[in-house]
Amino acid sequence: MSPPLASVDLARPMAAHTTAAELMAAAQLAALEAAKHADQVDRDAAFPHDAFAAIRQHRLLSAMVPAAHGGAGASLDTVAAICRVLGAACSSAGMVYAMHQIQVACIVEHGTGNPWHEQLLQRIASEQLLLASATSEEAIGGALRNSGCAVNVENDRFHLLKMAPTISYGAHSDAILATARRHADASPSDQVMVCLLKDDFTLQSLSTWDTLGMRGTCSNGFRLEARGACEQILPVAFGEIADGTMTPVSHILWAALWTGIAGDAVQRAKAFFQGQARARPGSLPPSATRVADAVAMV
Repeated sequence: MSPPLASVDLARPMAAHTTAAELMAAAQLAALEAAKHADQVDRDAAFPHDAFAAIRQHRLLSAMVPAAHGGAGASLDTVAAICRVLGAACSSAGMVYAMHQIQVACIVEHGTGNPWHEQLLQRIASEQLLLASATSEEAIGGALRNSGCAVNVENDRFHLLKMAPTISYGAHSDAILATARRHADASPSDQVMVCLLKDDFTLQSLSTWDTLGMRGTCSNGFRLEARGACEQILPVAFGEIADGTMTPVSHILWAALWTGIAGDAVQRAKAFFQGQARARPGSLPPSATRVADAVAMV
């Protein structure tokens, strides 16, 4: 059980070393803030700034970062529970948080032991950096395991140009993890993943996408151009990252997120049903069986 909300000091950011119970209490507080703005976020396709101010205040962006690098070292189970809480409050905030944690998991699992990526983990914890992902590409679409663009290396520097039909919250991120072919002559499936910091890349808007119910993810299309040091490339093939971490973690966190959204929808339906029942004492509304089934399923 999470501690009561009153036991958490709102004026004090959460410490780096926190228990699962403390993280969940912080998530509930962030969710309260997210819920206040959820309708406006979706109506205006606005990034959920207020929700993420609260998420940063309580150091939830570094929940999965190992304690050795300044994070909470939370388990995937705990992070999934946070996604569920945030998803119930604001679908956009929950989705952005889940996508961020998927990228963090990739760095933790495949960048640990590499000095540049370990320093990035420390920065995620100390600065509460928000990570986005650029895996889709024009002419390839959402085929995760194929890339058209390539990392072009000269000396110890790289150049990357990617035409992405969607980079969720790319314009609001502090870093983007992008996929590309290993080099200009590599096959589409011979991919690497590159960590791009905000100073490394430029984004030019290409298109917009009305992401029904999650408009606050700001999932626009961009021309992404980046330059950086080759040490920013994760040291293992993207195929290993995708199979071992990105795909399974995505399924777990998105399932938790959607469960949170469904739970909130059912609670709204239940409240509506109760209002109908009070208006007509002695008779059950036609929705009674459906609502009861939905409550039991959730």
